[in-house]
Amino acid sequence: MSQSDPVIDAEHLAKLSQHVLLDARGAYTDRNDLVYGAVVVPVEEWIDAARRDATSFENVEYWGQEIAKLSLSSQTTAVVFDDGHMTESAPVWFILQFFGAKALVLNGGAASLATKRASIPVPTPASPMPFQASYNAGPVGLVDRHTLKDDLHTAAIFDARTQAEFRGDDLKSNARGGHLPGAKLLPHSDLLKSGNLRAPSDLREMLSAIGFQTGDYLVTHCDGAAAPLLQPSPRFVQAMSTSTSTI
Repeated sequence: MSQSDPVIDAEHLAKLSQHVLLDARGAYTDRNDLVYGAVVVPVEEWIDAARRDATSFENVEYWGQEIAKLSLSSQTTAVVFDDGHMTESAPVWFILQFFGAKALVLNGGAASLATKRASIPVPTPASPMPFQASYNAGPVGLVDRHTLKDDLHTAAIFDARTQAEFRGDDLKSNARGGHLPGAKLLPHSDLLKSGNLRAPSDLREMLSAIGFQTGDYLVTHCDGAAAPLLQPSPRFVQAMSTSTSTI
């Protein structure tokens, strides 16, 4: 793991001076399989809150209080994990870093903790210095559709949905199907290999193969359900050294 890599392997957790494990498996969490010392993140509640005007990302006070419930401080690093597919841990990572929290995604999810349990350090107790949320403080931010419409000539749009969604054959719960003008498809499932996220060099090669270049202003989206649903792994940010937003 490099200093800029937002993804961490379980064997490197001991290198963190202070950290808190965050279980983002949500409703899918087997309560008989809870990880010792981990704090459960209410993923479904967070996504629902992000959709509502009253608790949108502009309500920094609300999100600051939510993040503070996770025993985070200004010194601790949040290590987020799910079942390994990163469909829950990625949006949690996005929200945390958006408001200025130090956050990493655990490669391989909960299974990587189980296989290396003997060497996993006990999470650090919370520091007395509470976490203070700041709007749009992370390396990845948001862009609204109106702004994106004006930036289509400069933005590189990364569509992480399935082939069927990209073609418009699978509408999910949306009224319209298809893809944004100029969007390039790289399904989320292709970013994973044997339960782990591909290495930055592999991701860079895959992104380059579909037309992305280092330094692109990259805009990513999934099924359009909510702004924080960052389905592609956060490691692509590091792989391409991009300026990145999600819609």
